Amino acid sequence: MMKLGANSVLFGGFDLETAMKHLAWAGYDGIELSAIKGMCEHLNLDTWRQDAPAIKQLAADHGLELLAMEEAALDPERLAKAFEAAAELGIPVVNIGPGGKSDVEEDFRRSVELIAKMADLAAQHGVALCCKAHVGGAIYNTPTTLRAMAEITSPGFGVDMDPSHIYRAGEDPVEALKPVISRVKHIHIRDCVPREGGPGAPELQACGRGNIDLFGYVKVLADAGYDGPVDLEIIGAGQYELSRCAVIAAESRGYLNACLKAARGM
Repeated sequence: MMKLGANSVLFGGFDLETAMKHLAWAGYDGIELSAIKGMCEHLNLDTWRQDAPAIKQLAADHGLELLAMEEAALDPERLAKAFEAAAELGIPVVNIGPGGKSDVEEDFRRSVELIAKMADLAAQHGVALCCKAHVGGAIYNTPTTLRAMAEITSPGFGVDMDPSHIYRAGEDPVEALKPVISRVKHIHIRDCVPREGGPGAPELQACGRGNIDLFGYVKVLADAGYDGPVDLEIIGAGQYELSRCAVIAAESRGYLNACLKAARGM
């Protein structure tokens, strides 16, 4: 069964306990820990060993599963730490972007080779390394995702699908999900208004406020029997007051839960 979670980056201006408390109040099943250097490090990969017991206790206190971690960068040194931390914390998925630049073949080759190598290391720790198509990156749309899928055979590799990036690549996210669903191990989800540039203001990334057919997207997941994490990822709210972050979290969870129920015919 799909689990609804949220990336703690939404609460980047607050501590992890505050993020967990508000996500639990909103009804989420779990949380994706942000380990994004320079943006939000609710999981600090340099101090994770000493921090792990407290993180586990916080998750237990608030009834949240640790669904995923976002390290974001294709950085071998940090990813090695991320896999160790994930294994200790019981986190099944570590998420990254592809790095590189779009339509630069050398960048694509470099990214695929490094992802394959790091996916093998992830598998050794019993963890999946998931990469998403990212606007501007070496992997940025369905064709480049399919190329990466064909070339990366490691059992530790998975696709992280984010409809907002696919939407901004000029594609239909619902149709784009179908050919890659067999390798999808994680979903980052948010809505989006603009077709180009960034995803928009945080409140307009809330599920239901943009132009993406998120019900159709969830229906494809349900029909395919996808049972991994579906984690809300809202960026840019680091300076927002707490109540605004909480509203975005709660609004998105309600919308996604309604989509899930409808997709399952409940």
